[in-house]
Amino acid sequence: MMPSLGLKASTSLEQIDERLQYQPSVFEFYTDAHDMTKNGLAHLEEMVKYVQSAGVRQIVIHHPMAYDHHHNEVAVSALKDPAGYQFMMSSADALIELAIKLNVQVLIHGGYSDKEAVVNSFGDFKTARKVIFARLDYFQKMGGDHVMFENSISPAFDYGDEEIEETVMAHHYRLCYDISHGFIVLHGDNDKLVNSIARLAPQTVHYHLVDSMGQHHDSLQLGKGKIDWQRVMKVVNPKATNIYEIDLADQNDSREMRASHEYLTNLLSTQQIH
Repeated sequence: MMPSLGLKASTSLEQIDERLQYQPSVFEFYTDAHDMTKNGLAHLEEMVKYVQSAGVRQIVIHHPMAYDHHHNEVAVSALKDPAGYQFMMSSADALIELAIKLNVQVLIHGGYSDKEAVVNSFGDFKTARKVIFARLDYFQKMGGDHVMFENSISPAFDYGDEEIEETVMAHHYRLCYDISHGFIVLHGDNDKLVNSIARLAPQTVHYHLVDSMGQHHDSLQLGKGKIDWQRVMKVVNPKATNIYEIDLADQNDSREMRASHEYLTNLLSTQQIH
């Protein structure tokens, strides 16, 4: 698979215009709680249409990562945190509805919190996972081919965990595989990472291409970490889209994402991997 130039931005017109000048074939919107207000959703819709008018056909909207200074967690207790639960569900519903209307994709993160926080919400980990999958089933039924689920470094929803992988395969979910998250979960083991990516490739429709040292969430530019990209790119789904989800020094300058694309394209061209 030769990667696409996939770039990510907020709903800021300045960021969007900076990305569009490089003619990406994939565009992912990073959203926050402000984008989920009535005015925010109207602005998001206009920005999606704006990106589409620039000729970009592959567009993903990332479900907000936070609400009221907490993770926007699928495994939120409706009883212990009714406001957080209401935000999580209503924002997912609104984005899926918008995605169907505009023929784009919504990405929902399967989890963010550590095991202790998830257990505190539901009493035990097994119950928490049941709740997560029941909610993902609901989103899948509602969104169909317009919704995908991303892996985390949280044990609530981490690819590399065989139990999670077996469940997502059994539920026939459409997946986003964040390569760095898988690498961190597997403690920097490239052999296990390649096996996990290959196993889930048939259901993976989108990749977050990000490097890592494999110890913690570091979101490195490709070539700056320890992921074996030659091996990874041999087993990804060639029909899937991708973006480079790299930490930027300046949110209005996508240079680290573009440098990652240049690195990977040169690497694969040199090795003649297709």
